[in-house]
Amino acid sequence: MTTEGLDMRFAAACAIAREAGVLARKRFLERPRSQRPDFKGPQDFLTATDAEVEELIRRRLSELFPGDSFFGEERGGFFERDVWVVDPIDGTANFARGIPHFAISIAFVRDNQVEIGVIYDVMHAELYMAQRGRGAILNGEPVRVSGLTDMRQATVEAGWSPRLPPEPYADMVGRLKASGANVRRAGSGTLGLAYVADGRIDAYCELHINSWDALAGLLIIEEAGGWTNDFLAGDGLRSGNPVLACTPGLAPALRAATGIARET
Repeated sequence: MTTEGLDMRFAAACAIAREAGVLARKRFLERPRSQRPDFKGPQDFLTATDAEVEELIRRRLSELFPGDSFFGEERGGFFERDVWVVDPIDGTANFARGIPHFAISIAFVRDNQVEIGVIYDVMHAELYMAQRGRGAILNGEPVRVSGLTDMRQATVEAGWSPRLPPEPYADMVGRLKASGANVRRAGSGTLGLAYVADGRIDAYCELHINSWDALAGLLIIEEAGGWTNDFLAGDGLRSGNPVLACTPGLAPALRAATGIARET
């Protein structure tokens, strides 16, 4: 694919994220009158807006790039050589409960390498974006990871998934606390990763996360000078993997505390 082709996809992803964000914001402000959440499983929220936003993104990308495949969290799709991987609302539990902490995630993957990552924090109108080799940007300004090296000063977000039992998560949090880190959980892995790129927090970790939640954020972190594990190792694109992303000086201590190595 030419550089021009990637540039066109990058510009389109940014514009589509903003358009989808207008829809998501409108639906959020209508709540709780407009909809009540359903559940895909224990603590796994689903709203009608997830599917509505995903369909808008799918339709726009299909119109512009009919040769690309698409995989969305809600309605699936196909993983081919060139694929858009999308989470229409990451942080659905927050969205459903009226908490303004959720985001749209759009990643473009070619030959199992993320080339474009876009995250839109809907309620704060913050657009994080990266194209491989060109740095990380937030609303037009470059961003960098925090640069911290001392775990006793670090803030780490530890994500949790109902796909795993609670004991390994609790053990990991215990080890992080013992290392001196402040540990938080805000309910959106996508935004947790974006916050690492911007230096708002110093690390994000989760023992299993799906690719649609993580790929855009991982590229943005890499382009912001951060360290990440090899999330796409094995069958990470289709099946997910553990994730660890941080400012580089904390990587050794975080690998020890989480048990997540560079290769999964």
